[in-house]
Amino acid sequence: MKRIVKITGTVLVTVLLAIQFIPRDHNEKGTKPVNDIAQVISVPENVGAILKKSCYDCHSNNTDYPWYAKLQPFRLMLDRHIRGGKAELNFNEFGTYSSRKQRSRLRAIDESLEEGSMPLSSYTFIHKNAILSKEDKATLMNWVKMAGDSLLLKN
Repeated sequence: MKRIVKITGTVLVTVLLAIQFIPRDHNEKGTKPVNDIAQVISVPENVGAILKKSCYDCHSNNTDYPWYAKLQPFRLMLDRHIRGGKAELNFNEFGTYSSRKQRSRLRAIDESLEEGSMPLSSYTFIHKNAILSKEDKATLMNWVKMAGDSLLLKN
């Protein structure tokens, strides 16, 4: 029995060490995005601050990686979340979307705020500062409605 525990422990440690060599995605462009949402529609300073605090890590080209992102398997999970988030909505690429897609993404923001599905609870579990207060949600929802109306007027 002791031998099985020792072998299992050795295998586990070996696997944990080996997965540290899996290449990681790097979601850090470091440049000011020319297609950012703020270039397309008006984003007040308070709204921009909320978006950066609670959304941009997964929905932009610039993630502020926490210390544990250097460790696998946490980095694999983060990379998967970021790829999924950017596939749904990338604030830094918003200007490249068609006007129909822009309006659709704004509606999706409103719906996810209403449902409480964003930011993900798995993200806010560790990133407590990303939790949206009722005031933050109301601010974002009001902004989304105004932004959607301004996009309709443009087209």
